[in-house]
Amino acid sequence: MFALGNAMTKFNGLNYADWSEKIQFQLGVMDLDMAFIMNEKPAAIMEDSIEDEMSLFEAWERSNRLSLNLMRMTMADNVKSFIPNTENAREFMKNVKEYSNSEITDKFAVENLMSELTTKNFEWSQPIHDHVTQMQNLAAKSKSLGMDVNESFLVQFIINSLPLEFGQFQVNYNTIKEKWNFQEIKAMLIQE
Repeated sequence: MFALGNAMTKFNGLNYADWSEKIQFQLGVMDLDMAFIMNEKPAAIMEDSIEDEMSLFEAWERSNRLSLNLMRMTMADNVKSFIPNTENAREFMKNVKEYSNSEITDKFAVENLMSELTTKNFEWSQPIHDHVTQMQNLAAKSKSLGMDVNESFLVQFIINSLPLEFGQFQVNYNTIKEKWNFQEIKAMLIQE
């Protein structure tokens, strides 16, 4: 279970749909999804409970306990403290979904996107076109969350993300009077 938790997608506040789908799939494959399938917790075991009732309750308890453990193990540390604690896996998943749709998450998302946009560096393992497109996508995501990155800032972020091998390109850009727009930068970089 520990290895599985480490290998799974971590919930970071922004990826609820993907994370939830993977959690529920994995629990289903492991036949531990009873706590999600059943609408309510089975009746507690009493002295007069029959064997089927006891088996159902014990199976649900195990499913619930392991589901909670897996969900908590696959959450980013900075998110865990924002999720209300509960001992019911279904309720915990509901709390995570509510958190992912909250205003806190939007602020967190904008902060993460802006941090990534301002610190992203080009890696030679990918084409420059892909790098520029990724930067453009980060700016678009920020805009969809209410943080507009104007084109001149985006161009500057792209220029700043380039390695030393693009030094001459950066010097040329910085010395011209008219600044290029995003499409011109993208076209010139692809030619480099």
